[in-house]
Amino acid sequence: MKKSRSSAEVYLRFLQLSEAIRGLPSLPPLDPLEERILGFVASARQQQSRLSVRDMMAKAELGAPATIHGRLKSMREKGWIILADTEDARRKQIELTRGALQHMARLSRCMEQAARA
Repeated sequence: MKKSRSSAEVYLRFLQLSEAIRGLPSLPPLDPLEERILGFVASARQQQSRLSVRDMMAKAELGAPATIHGRLKSMREKGWIILADTEDARRKQIELTRGALQHMARLSRCMEQAARA
């Protein structure tokens, strides 16, 4: 009978694989707060809901509005997000770039590969 891998082993394998793709030429790395913001944006996308800059700045768990605004600007410059116009010119919707979606797809493949190994 073949011994199954523990959840910890699968996770550690995933970390190894995901670290390997970070070395590939792609988008510049995010700092920990930017990673959290990316998670909020990706989650909103998955739920097919809109997430505006104002919505993001209202998330107290991410810090002061000025800090969040600075991170959003940094993420735009790094190519992770874009700010799209809405019906209200004063509100901008946060969207993932094609590069961000490709990065997430690579991470997903790493997760699948780690679970199969």
